[in-house]
Amino acid sequence: MPKELIKLTGVWAGYQGKVVLEDINLSIEEEDFLGIIGPNGGGKTTLLKLMLGLTVPSRGSVTVLGGRAEKGRNQIGYVPQYNPFDHEFPISVREVALMGHNTRTGLMKRYSKKDKILADEALEMVKMASLAEKQIGKLSGGEQQRVFIARALLSEPKILLLDEPTSSVDSNIETELYELLQKLNKKIAIVLVSHDIGAISINVNKIACLNRRLYYHGTKEITDEVLEATYKCPVQMIAHGTVPHRVLKDH
Repeated sequence: MPKELIKLTGVWAGYQGKVVLEDINLSIEEEDFLGIIGPNGGGKTTLLKLMLGLTVPSRGSVTVLGGRAEKGRNQIGYVPQYNPFDHEFPISVREVALMGHNTRTGLMKRYSKKDKILADEALEMVKMASLAEKQIGKLSGGEQQRVFIARALLSEPKILLLDEPTSSVDSNIETELYELLQKLNKKIAIVLVSHDIGAISINVNKIACLNRRLYYHGTKEITDEVLEATYKCPVQMIAHGTVPHRVLKDH
């Protein structure tokens, strides 16, 4: 039976008196590849921050590996939606990947030979080892995302959280990123936030819909009723070849 890694029970959360998430119940297990979809402002990023222990619920509980979320944070790799940095800053791909060690060792630790070997192994895993010496700001958006995933893998996480990882890449790079994530999912659980319902439905093994409330049944099947409840507008079903896609009408 798969081990439970993250559990949210009756969670409410918000900011400055405004409720963002309401009565969230969710269990993430080993081997899960969970896609979370929903409109802007629906609470998706807040949900990830709860899992990381960066946001404290006003009600309910969040546990990571059976303990408090902030204590289990070093078991989670995180790739945020935005990675702002000075593109002219002279830092290499390898140096960015090495920052993944800081989640467990602190910022002032000097990197050992073993650390550098592990960084190169992570870069090899995401097919970026050949660019290890290149300046990170000179890479394409898709290449940068691969490096940020490698950085997240350096802490040897049991769970990988990704917030809109394909938002700045073209369709070909998006396909490659999903192929990479499917390979990684053989070793670690993945939770991925995305607006792309079609890509999510193809690549993950479970889907949750979130708009303040969570609609989740532990499968990748979504009914039209759930989508309408999530997006607050009508939906259509279309198909491309043998793969069904759900898309939203303009609204």
